[in-house]
Amino acid sequence: MEQSITIKIAGKDYPLKATSPEMEQLMRLAADSINQKLAAYDAKFPDKTLVDKLSFVALNETVSRMSYQKRLSSVNEEAKAMLSRTSAYLDNIDKK
Repeated sequence: MEQSITIKIAGKDYPLKATSPEMEQLMRLAADSINQKLAAYDAKFPDKTLVDKLSFVALNETVSRMSYQKRLSSVNEEAKAMLSRTSAYLDNIDKK
């Protein structure tokens, strides 16, 4: 069930549709996170434009997401290797 919600980013309201209560919560948390990071950039770079600061937020978030994806891929590969070794070990036990 879609629900109409409004979130505020950088002082501007955005009407959106949330497909679930969980999605609504995530969208509101994401907006809060963006606004907090924007406030930090406002304090650190008062002479920069809003577009510049939002670009910094977007770059920071994208770099973080890419870093997490890289780590997740590494963990997945390690898990596959462990599963393979475990399966080989168990197969070897069964043959004895």
